[in-house]
Amino acid sequence: MAKVALMDYDKALEIYEPVLGFEIHVELNTGTKMFSAAGNPANEAHHGAEPNTLVAPVDMGLPGSLPVVNETAVRYAISLGLALGCQIAPSSRFARKNYFYPDLGKNYQISQYDEPIAFEGEVEIELDGGDIVTIPIERAHMEEDAGKLTHMGGATGRIQGAEYSLVDYNRAGVPLVEIVTKPIFGAEKRAPEIAKAYIATIRDIVRALGISEARMERGNLRCDANVSLRPRGQEKLGTRTETKNVNSMRSVERAVRYEIQRQAAILAAGGTITQETRHWHEDTGTTSPGRPKSDADDYRYFPEPDLLPVVPAPELIEQLRAALPEAPAAHRRRLKTAWGFTDLEFQDVVNGGLLAEVEATVAAGAAPAAARKWWTGELTRVANAAGTEPAALVEPAAVAELQKLVDAGTLTDKLARQVLEGMIAGEGTPQQIVDARGLAVVSDDGALIAAIDEALAAQPDVLEKIRDGKVQAAGAVIGAVMKAMRGQADAARVRELVLERASA
Repeated sequence: MAKVALMDYDKALEIYEPVLGFEIHVELNTGTKMFSAAGNPANEAHHGAEPNTLVAPVDMGLPGSLPVVNETAVRYAISLGLALGCQIAPSSRFARKNYFYPDLGKNYQISQYDEPIAFEGEVEIELDGGDIVTIPIERAHMEEDAGKLTHMGGATGRIQGAEYSLVDYNRAGVPLVEIVTKPIFGAEKRAPEIAKAYIATIRDIVRALGISEARMERGNLRCDANVSLRPRGQEKLGTRTETKNVNSMRSVERAVRYEIQRQAAILAAGGTITQETRHWHEDTGTTSPGRPKSDADDYRYFPEPDLLPVVPAPELIEQLRAALPEAPAAHRRRLKTAWGFTDLEFQDVVNGGLLAEVEATVAAGAAPAAARKWWTGELTRVANAAGTEPAALVEPAAVAELQKLVDAGTLTDKLARQVLEGMIAGEGTPQQIVDARGLAVVSDDGALIAAIDEALAAQPDVLEKIRDGKVQAAGAVIGAVMKAMRGQADAARVRELVLERASA
């Protein structure tokens, strides 16, 4: 494949103004699907179910099957709309969005079109340095998800070159809320940062509401990033591309930057941008063409004849409004104060998209500083090397359990990293791994003294050096003991025992 030309990012921003837009799909963690009583795989209790086991006739589009609206999903959608500052429609209607795809059994998707449940809102996001940007929300509407295709026999996992495809209808009918922004102007050079911060803010909101796990690596929250460029001073918007289903905040940031550079190079060379969907490739940091992007007319929307309009009672709306959690920006300010973090320490957590993980780890019993250290340090390092997100490696409660073993003196930091390695590999809980690998710190003074005596026998002049005031000479013995004990000795206790021997 020919290498795609890219323009220098700063140069691209001198010539063109970027206009952004985002469509975020949030899977709701209801017990059942949007229009059937089948279990919902977006719910933790059903996650990882065998293919085609969480299905009902309506999910597969079987003749004669009729949809029934999930009341909890409607409540969740209203809560999300309110949290986004939207107006809630006194009456909204479902529509049929007609298109064929193998994992869409009915050949249409039940969605909302011209009568969404929530509209005209805005949400504030916070950038590095505390700058606040307001993102205009056009609508938030309810719909169902499609199934999932797995392409078999090819080298890339895509349909091109595959020998056959398998369809799993478990995801078909999963309740979704799609949040659509209005065009976002004025992003300028901070466009990638704004993209990342917006996704993080939506994730924080839906988690605070308790309506979704919002784990991007699982697809609970998926982002389509729209990017267009227009020459400086031009009023008419440029042709947009839509990079589909980007599955991490870091990737959204990179995809927006890449599309700005790619489109600028094409436009500067006299070319035109194709209105299309594009696929993001994490390994190469590039996008590739998907399909020509359809306009609304191509989907032949019409009102869903099998469902009545959704007419929420005003009392319900006010009840849900009163139950809203604090706004993400206020939540972050409160946590920063409660944890005692410096601006830089807190920004490391926020920039890494790790606020929820650190908060959950602290809630599970870890000290804030320790929780931050694990998530922004070792877990981020391992995740970056594996090309994944830290949240995909371990659960916050397990990190807190690991830290408790360190606090109790059962593990040193070095041993704890070995236990973390086992946790990531799926070897069990921290305590199970300590027991199985025999990694606990040796706390028996007798064993430590024996190792110290052996080290002193090999370095007989150390005690005299210590007695002469050269305390740093103890380091050689401590190092030898730690090596002999495979790092399982408490270095501080070894030092105490060596100094005791020298003073005897």
